[in-house]
Amino acid sequence: MKEQVITARSSRRTPPAKPRSATFMQRPARRDRGNGERAKSSVLRRVYAYLPMAARIVLVISAAILVFVGYRTASSASLFQVRRVDVSGTSRTSADEIGTLVRRAAGKDGVWQANLRAMSDELERLPGVKTAVVTRVLPDRLRVRITERVPAGVVRTAAGHFVWTDEDAVVLGEMAPTDHIPSFFIRGWNEDAGEEARTENVERIQKYVQLAREWDAAGLSERVSEVNLIDVRDIRAQLAGADSQIELRLGGQDLGKRLREALKVLDGYRQVPQGSLITYVDVTQGTRAIVGYGTGAQVAAEGDISGSDTGNPELAPQVPHRQTSGAGLRGRNTVKAKAIKATERSGDKSKSRDEARALTRSRRVG
Repeated sequence: MKEQVITARSSRRTPPAKPRSATFMQRPARRDRGNGERAKSSVLRRVYAYLPMAARIVLVISAAILVFVGYRTASSASLFQVRRVDVSGTSRTSADEIGTLVRRAAGKDGVWQANLRAMSDELERLPGVKTAVVTRVLPDRLRVRITERVPAGVVRTAAGHFVWTDEDAVVLGEMAPTDHIPSFFIRGWNEDAGEEARTENVERIQKYVQLAREWDAAGLSERVSEVNLIDVRDIRAQLAGADSQIELRLGGQDLGKRLREALKVLDGYRQVPQGSLITYVDVTQGTRAIVGYGTGAQVAAEGDISGSDTGNPELAPQVPHRQTSGAGLRGRNTVKAKAIKATERSGDKSKSRDEARALTRSRRVG
């Protein structure tokens, strides 16, 4: 009889084996790739560490040269060449002239490399320019903002030229025929170069501005042709029109009041027979006026010159004439001779003839 061996069935089932096609390979983590990049940079550092010091220096210099050449090439490219210059703030100064100067200064450097400070300095050397600000407008424009000098008065030079000046005593150029004529001109300007002369002239132009404002307000400027400011403590006004040969000596204070009273005295004495010979009225003492004649005689109006009787033509013949001394007369003649020469240079021949006649009469009396 044959024996059979029967094995017991297990309660657990073995899962079927997966086919080989379902298996997959796992990718390396990202940190593994980061490790690879760090490994590469570590290799470069080790290579750089093995380079000798001279090779390192050459490498750094080469890199700097490449950067510099690239920068120069980019900055001098046609993209940055000056194609337009915008100028603002000009009225008396030529905008075209300023634009030409800016383009020339920029040259081949272009807008990128333009030396803006040097451009501003060059523009401020122009007579009518007080300040100049130059800015870049990339890629191809430059902008110029001008602050002009404001004319304050006209100076009559020793050569007879009439030139404008501002309150900083900077000469702006000759007066043009189309310019507005000021109330009166300035004489006694220091034409020397240097800071000392400029300081003196600044004081003169400030005094002139003060006089013009005060005399214009009083309606007296139209009777004055020039004001002599060679000494601001002894100011003298040369009259205009029919009184062009007469000088009013005002001193250094109360100039508006003294001008008014000197004109009042003059108007009174001009109506007497000797009135056509008057050459000056001196009110520097403040309490009286002295009327000088071309004959060398003087008439002193005693008392307060602001009184109503001063300048009365009926009183003029009663005032005694005082003859000046020979020395004083010679001194005045020398001054008049210099004035005549200066006037002749300026072309005012009618005034020169009047001065010459007065000088001749004075010499005969002397």
